[in-house]
Amino acid sequence: MFFVLVDDVEGGAERVCIGCGGRAFIADSEEFWEDADPGEACCPCGSEEFETAVAFSLAGDGSVRWVTVGLRCQKDGAAGVYADWKIDYGPTDHLLTMV
Repeated sequence: MFFVLVDDVEGGAERVCIGCGGRAFIADSEEFWEDADPGEACCPCGSEEFETAVAFSLAGDGSVRWVTVGLRCQKDGAAGVYADWKIDYGPTDHLLTMV
């Protein structure tokens, strides 16, 4: 389970492990985090503990075009998209392992 910081304007997300406090950026978020204004993701029920999922939209040549971060609340099971952003550079293969 994770706490998740998201910036849905600039695009980006960082997850924080509830158990150990370890932090990890999702996809290329670290590259833009300095300019971001992240906030802690919160479910409408008030919980801030989530399971996370990352989806990639690929172009015809297999390159990543969009990153989408979905979260599922541990308290009530509600799921939703909390951040997504466009990738407009290449190559992008490295992003597929940065979740």
